[in-house]
Amino acid sequence: MDREMLEGYLKDRLGKVLEIYPASVKRKEDAIFFMVKNREDGEKYLVVIGSADVTEEFSGDYVGEIALEKSKAKSKVKISERNHNNLLVLRQYLPWLNPSVCGKRSSFGTGDRLGIATPAHVKAFEGKECFPFLAQQSVREMSRTGRNWLSVLDDAIWGIFESGYEGAFGADADHVKDLEDIKTAIDAGYTMFTIDPSDHVLDPSTIDKAAAEHVFFELNERHDFLSKYEEKVYEIGGRKYTFDRDSLIETVITYGKAVDHVEKCYLFLKENNRNPFELEVSVDETSTPTTPLAHIFIVEELKRRGVVFTNLALRFVGEWQKAIDYIGDLKELDSTLAEHAAIAEVLGPYKLSLHSGSDKFSAYPYFAKHVGNLFHVKTAGTSYLEAIRVVARFSPELYRRIHEFALQRFEKDRASYHVTTDLSKVPDISKIPDSQLEDLLNEPNTRQVIHITYGSVLTARNSDGSYLFRDELFKTLSEHEREHYEQVASHIRKHLDLLGV
Repeated sequence: MDREMLEGYLKDRLGKVLEIYPASVKRKEDAIFFMVKNREDGEKYLVVIGSADVTEEFSGDYVGEIALEKSKAKSKVKISERNHNNLLVLRQYLPWLNPSVCGKRSSFGTGDRLGIATPAHVKAFEGKECFPFLAQQSVREMSRTGRNWLSVLDDAIWGIFESGYEGAFGADADHVKDLEDIKTAIDAGYTMFTIDPSDHVLDPSTIDKAAAEHVFFELNERHDFLSKYEEKVYEIGGRKYTFDRDSLIETVITYGKAVDHVEKCYLFLKENNRNPFELEVSVDETSTPTTPLAHIFIVEELKRRGVVFTNLALRFVGEWQKAIDYIGDLKELDSTLAEHAAIAEVLGPYKLSLHSGSDKFSAYPYFAKHVGNLFHVKTAGTSYLEAIRVVARFSPELYRRIHEFALQRFEKDRASYHVTTDLSKVPDISKIPDSQLEDLLNEPNTRQVIHITYGSVLTARNSDGSYLFRDELFKTLSEHEREHYEQVASHIRKHLDLLGV
């Protein structure tokens, strides 16, 4: 296909310059599909060239006919919006655009809060032996950005199409807590469901020993728990783990209802999802680290109840705060990771999953050392931060306004995050020249301020209803798309390199 000829044809027909994304050009039988970008306003479109039978399946506007080869008859040309229905048709012609399950391969999730970074994420995985979850978003993130399961998945797939990627990828419905969200994610076509039972985990520090014993001995399953676990010895990785009565009661009271909730969600998935899916169990959002005994109990109970899961996210020692490197004793992390990895190998195998995985560069080598290829890592906010870095580089005035707004919003927006951000350590932006603004995104406290206020920044409006920042932000990233993609891809690749894939 002659790119210049086609771009010239579209310009003549439409009166505007549409740049073709060369990697997106795909031929299926006698039809050709590709993505274009309007150079003037940055809008992107799907172009379909083929017979009437093919082009009629897509909504859009016919722009004429063209003979792609001299010996062939002319084909119809239609320009279509990148909407959900058109994407469903395109996925029928290009089946690699449908998400799939990963299994027990190493995997990495690249959450995209803006919905435009997928081509960069695809680039980061080039040459890597790691399964990409290119669609990943949590309920909390969507509630802050005004997106939903369908729009997140559609945005990711359009980005995959733009990039030309034809490999497998997954779609992770992240941190789902209730059946309604699970059902909506099933209907949207997600392939992995990360169940977050944190609302059902009891903080043991909130209940004394006597009260815990009373609750335990009121449980219908108390005899089952005592007969299965009390004084049972697990010899794993050269260590012995034993449930005495006190530790068993504490573990059951802490995690018992959480396991119940995971089982309920799993049974709902089995009943309502006719497509292959995989399950991640997340107990990372707890106030205390997951002990080896708790790890053993959770896994043994899930297996006993027939819950099939691929990944388990634990709360590891140290601080895993958003957007910054690991805080804690790396020797202790090394030691505890060795224990948890050994347990996962003996009781599994299943993958250990690392949440809040963005920018934990000092921890990755230890994680890779012990879990090998049986890992899953989730990132999200870091891609947004790299996008904002590009904004600071090319639209410094816009960044300054976003920065000041974020400082004002931070105390309210931080409520659902565990961070130790010190606003007094955020540099005075008025004293920083434009040329050094993007360096602010290297300072931990500033990173967390920008990271946590993303929802407010993306949804804030002026009195007339127009967006305060959103339109300018997307315009800047569109105008500097190549730099945006390169910045994000390089940053994600740094994560993958340190994980040894």
